[in-house]
Amino acid sequence: MTDCIFCKIINGDFGTEFVYENEYAVVFKDINPKAETHLLVVPRLHVESLNELDDKELLGELMLAVKAVTRQLGIKSYKTLINTGKEAGQEVFHLH
Repeated sequence: MTDCIFCKIINGDFGTEFVYENEYAVVFKDINPKAETHLLVVPRLHVESLNELDDKELLGELMLAVKAVTRQLGIKSYKTLINTGKEAGQEVFHLH
């Protein structure tokens, strides 16, 4: 998707530094953090929201990316959150 900011980040259009990446996902810092450590785990494949994700393998890989990046950074306690839909607070319509 050409208008998607996260697709552009994934493609390297902004030179965003990835905290972690693998073949399924990239992880980067939120530009408007709501916590001291606020990271976005984003699938490389454009998926608008959790409602559009039917791929069990990709969903599992995203959760494993969460685990990998928190281990890499030495984070033992954390919260994961997925806003799905505008009414739930989703602002960028690329699963994160």
